[in-house]
Amino acid sequence: MFTEYKNLPQNSRVWVYQSDREFTQEEIEYISAKALLFIDNWTRHGDDLKGSFTIKYNQFLVLAVDENFNNVSGCSIDASVRFVQELEKELQLDLMDKMNVSFKDGENINIVKLSDFQKFAKAQKITAETVVFNNMVNTKEDFETKWEVPANKSWHSRFLV
Repeated sequence: MFTEYKNLPQNSRVWVYQSDREFTQEEIEYISAKALLFIDNWTRHGDDLKGSFTIKYNQFLVLAVDENFNNVSGCSIDASVRFVQELEKELQLDLMDKMNVSFKDGENINIVKLSDFQKFAKAQKITAETVVFNNMVNTKEDFETKWEVPANKSWHSRFLV
């Protein structure tokens, strides 16, 4: 069952999907409608899940579940992955490539292959202060406090010179 993202507790579980390109306004409306429908019907072995979603920077889709209400299961996670894969196919975008890395360049968000990120770091085009997106966060609290951070405060730090 859908609930507003802001109403989820801080320990809610999250999954961050970054797109390989910015969503159009029409795509945001489409994704929002589809996500609302998916979450309203999202279950764990027949039990409702209390979930939500948010879209950040027109490029990141975040799914969230209040595990205080009901824990997710492998089957319910698989259902969410199938939902994301459907969006990829319908909108011809890539949301699942974990080898893509995102970072800010001023107000612009860049998404590059990990190998290119490593090259940029070696060339010091990416520094300790470069804002990166840590899509490995697991909770709403971490998403809100540790998702958008300087590179030296994230797993990205291993590539810094």
